[in-house]
Amino acid sequence: MSSRLEAENLYKVFGRRPDEAVERLRRGADREELRAEGTTAAVIDASFTVEPGQIFVVMGLSGSGKSTLLRMLNGLLEPTAGQVRFDGQDLTAISDRELREVRSHKISMVFQHFALFPHRSVRENAAYGLEVQGVPRAERERRADEALALCGLAGWEKSWPDELSGGMQQRVGLARALATDADLLLMDESFSALDPLIRRDMQDQLLDLQKSLKKTIVFITHDLNEAMRLGDRIAVMRDGSIVQTGTAEDILIRPADDYVASFIQDVDRSRVLTAGAVMDRETRGDEADCGCETATPDTPFTELCAISARLTHPVAVLDAKRKLVGVVTGQRLVGFLGDEQTAPVSCDSPRDTDGGKAVARA
Repeated sequence: MSSRLEAENLYKVFGRRPDEAVERLRRGADREELRAEGTTAAVIDASFTVEPGQIFVVMGLSGSGKSTLLRMLNGLLEPTAGQVRFDGQDLTAISDRELREVRSHKISMVFQHFALFPHRSVRENAAYGLEVQGVPRAERERRADEALALCGLAGWEKSWPDELSGGMQQRVGLARALATDADLLLMDESFSALDPLIRRDMQDQLLDLQKSLKKTIVFITHDLNEAMRLGDRIAVMRDGSIVQTGTAEDILIRPADDYVASFIQDVDRSRVLTAGAVMDRETRGDEADCGCETATPDTPFTELCAISARLTHPVAVLDAKRKLVGVVTGQRLVGFLGDEQTAPVSCDSPRDTDGGKAVARA
């Protein structure tokens, strides 16, 4: 499968002599060193690929460079160095007219602050991208209404933006992006301005839409739980650089450095991990032959805990062909939940029970 989007060695430097700054960064210059001279290295040597139908999340704290990176992906910002390829086409090498054509038809953006026109109806806002494309009115209204229905806004087409809640306004912004039928959606902190419950509802909406539409999405967020919930793959940014790329499970179980480890320490692991991530692949027993409940590699962690609680032996993990691929002990479940994956420490003074009273062995 060829990649839908590729970023290769992207740099974005603001300030004097940016090309010279890139060369210094390549030779190992420090970002703070450049900043002291009045030059800001917003993105440093960023590379990644996004496959068709994938949600790729770029996560980082404020100032990490994630929004600057996003704007280079559709040409709103020109990279100081590096390439962006979309369906094999180098967007950094095409003319302004060709770039506008790509942005108009193939790449849509959903902003953090809705960006709705107050003097246009909900339908007119959703149809705006099609109007820019020159699509006839009847056709653009039909497609806008379809997109609004997908986003749960059927019946609100003639309303005005100020009649909608914040969550509903963000749905209009999403519908506007979907109406153009773009191949790539760029979402810049799109849900961060919403209240927590509405934000989770929008996450649910996006995941439901993705099941049927299978869009390629690059989603920017500073919220780790949101990244873990939405991302098929996640890139963690720090000080302009991507410090780790992988699945949510990769990042939780194998953080690349102390920064990532500290970043993920408060994540609710039970919402992210699956049996495939926590199972012991080396140990093999007869757990699969006893007729008890089993799990698959995709079984969620919480469901796995429930199965384990009902068994007196480790949970067998079977693949689609019912072949044993691993086992999960209760001790291993507790270890992963508490981020303690080392072997248990043996006790110098094991205790036994006698009539309900603990006694030390001689």
